[in-house]
Amino acid sequence: MKKLKHIAIILDGNRRFSKKLGLKWWQGHEKGAEKVEQLFDWCKELGIKEVTLYSFSIENFERTEEEKGFLMKLFIKMFNKVMKDKRIHENKIKIKFIGRRGLFPLEIQKTMNEVEENTKDYDGFRVNFAMGYGGRAEIVDAVKKIVSKGVKASDIDEELLSKNMYLDSEPELLIRPGGEFRISNFLVWQSSYMELWFTDKLWPEFEKEDLVEAINDFNARERRFGV
Repeated sequence: MKKLKHIAIILDGNRRFSKKLGLKWWQGHEKGAEKVEQLFDWCKELGIKEVTLYSFSIENFERTEEEKGFLMKLFIKMFNKVMKDKRIHENKIKIKFIGRRGLFPLEIQKTMNEVEENTKDYDGFRVNFAMGYGGRAEIVDAVKKIVSKGVKASDIDEELLSKNMYLDSEPELLIRPGGEFRISNFLVWQSSYMELWFTDKLWPEFEKEDLVEAINDFNARERRFGV
């Protein structure tokens, strides 16, 4: 049996979690960020080598100024905390940000760059934060990148496109909390043969046993490539 190496997770349900428990709307986002920190430990215990997290989509920029302002401050706080976290350095966790980071305020861009620079040589585990991300935008940006290099149309193939995506590896399993049954413009290119696992639990409610259940379900499946 081939061991599962790379999972992707859509971090959905933070606001609904706040509403469900009668909390302030922003408390759900804080709980969701705390759950991401726990996720690192779970993945290490379970032998997962890479995780890609749908953290902030291009469409999320359409949210209220109040919510965006809070999220921007939360991102800065979280990423600065990551840089100081001993686990990151002891476990050699490499962190990458994928998406249109130029859409973010300069302070966040600077923090992203610093986190990537400080972890670029690590190879123990890899975390990809999808920020300002859209699956279709990723394909568009890959094509623009290829065209800017002067590549002839006849030389463009799937392998070349894959090499020019934000994400240079393909998750085997996508986990979607929140009770929705769609991928919401996440990893459109990479999802061709990605297995999907859904749960009604909201992201802040997600626990290690849910991750284990998803992995066990993946391992029980017979993966087929083609029709």
